[in-house]
Amino acid sequence: MPSISVVVVLIIGFLLLASAIRVVKEYDRLVIFRLGRLIGVKGPGLVLIIPIIDQVRLVSTRIQVFDVQPQDLLTKDNVSVQVNAVVYFRVLETDRAVVNVENFYQATVQIAQTTLRAVIGEITLQVLLDDLATVNSRLQEIIDEHTDAWGVKVSNVEIKHVDLTPELKRVMAAGAEADRIRRAKIIAADGEFQAAAKLTEAAAMMAAQPISVTLRYLQTLVEVASEN
Repeated sequence: MPSISVVVVLIIGFLLLASAIRVVKEYDRLVIFRLGRLIGVKGPGLVLIIPIIDQVRLVSTRIQVFDVQPQDLLTKDNVSVQVNAVVYFRVLETDRAVVNVENFYQATVQIAQTTLRAVIGEITLQVLLDDLATVNSRLQEIIDEHTDAWGVKVSNVEIKHVDLTPELKRVMAAGAEADRIRRAKIIAADGEFQAAAKLTEAAAMMAAQPISVTLRYLQTLVEVASEN
């Protein structure tokens, strides 16, 4: 019958063997450090490590998404707005994401927040409302430039909401109504101008041909007589 020490050794050996085997999924990578030094990135599939000596960090390479929480910001023309956005990113180089920054996810969130504040401060409210695609593209370029050193690729940034203060909403609604009234007046004035031009043209034609006035007068008498 085996002694207790043998059983303990067998159990420890089994546990060490089990801890030496790692199964890495298709969308994950295993960053391996041996005695504190980076030795490489493994996966997907079956990966063998040396227990106790090796330390590992599992990193997902799938696209990740986070919301930039609503922030109260000032545009270039000193208009107060509340803006939030969504950022899509993925890790392309897992070793740099682990070695070059302590927490690449939190660091990307912080960069996105500060970049959103900076970009909104560089543009006017009109640009923010009318050219959102360009603003999104600018945000993506700047954030991606900062995260490149961490092996993180920012693929897309989208501003979700731009909320204005109630006072500004009322001012913009009043401005839109005034603009509609102005355009209606322009259309009416243009119609009157065209009608006046036609009357002037008709008067000039009749002045050039007096007989046409007489014929028009007789035609009018006939129409009135037929109605009675």
